[in-house]
Amino acid sequence: MASGQRGSSQASPSRDGESQGLVMLNDLLRNVRVLLTRPYTRSGLHGYSHENPVSMTLEQQKDILDYTYDLLAKFNNGVPPKGSVAPWWETSAEGTMLLLDKGIEYDHSHMAHDSQAYYLRDEDTWTRIDYSGKAETWMKPLQRGNITGLVELPANWYLDDLPPMMFIKGSANSHGWVNSRDVEQLWKDTFTYLYREEEDFIFPITIHPDVSGCVFSALSTPSELMIDHFRYRDSRPHVLLMLERFIEWVNTHEDVHWVCMNDMANEFRAKNAPPAGARMPRGMESGNSQ
Repeated sequence: MASGQRGSSQASPSRDGESQGLVMLNDLLRNVRVLLTRPYTRSGLHGYSHENPVSMTLEQQKDILDYTYDLLAKFNNGVPPKGSVAPWWETSAEGTMLLLDKGIEYDHSHMAHDSQAYYLRDEDTWTRIDYSGKAETWMKPLQRGNITGLVELPANWYLDDLPPMMFIKGSANSHGWVNSRDVEQLWKDTFTYLYREEEDFIFPITIHPDVSGCVFSALSTPSELMIDHFRYRDSRPHVLLMLERFIEWVNTHEDVHWVCMNDMANEFRAKNAPPAGARMPRGMESGNSQ
């Protein structure tokens, strides 16, 4: 995944430890052990085998969260993960509270904003539409939850490589043959608008190993990490070329920085205090990160 800001900000593709498709987390960790020991890389929660949180019971969600949290912490020499990305960007009603209870400090699954970090609310509630009844039964206001201390780094379907460039057998709306230069131009147009209109912004690219490739080289900066070799057996050369062109183009802009998501969350938190009394991630109740 990637993100960017202008001014005192960031613009970075640093993919945050996601296991994609039906890759099992244990298998993924064996393959990326070298990568995650390098600077500018972070691991984050993303389920065990890409389970949809909305389709699971609360107990199943807790079991997967506990297991993968411990697995990543053990893999990372006892350092627990700080962030989470919900598989499919599907978020359950209980998801925010589960992450807070686990001490997760930032999330990348919601879309209440396109280019700005914000503090996530807990359980919003609304009345579902029931076409068998009268319209008045569901025309009721959204009940907003409480703002928490969990930083949201927004997700964006239009800055995701998978929907346009991955063919999924059996999925009627999958693509895979979209011209990568069309995707590149869409990303450039989005970046150009944000760079012109906003002083600080996040540019949240999402890059999948089974669409664009997976990095297995040891390089010195996140920008180099993205632009160099994505050595993965299912990598698509036309997508790699697109990423090279896009990253080189982004680097022609002043005051744009490539950073990890954890750094983005910390910078946002340093500049924007959560509301008084907001539920904080476990371990941050005193305002200090673990």
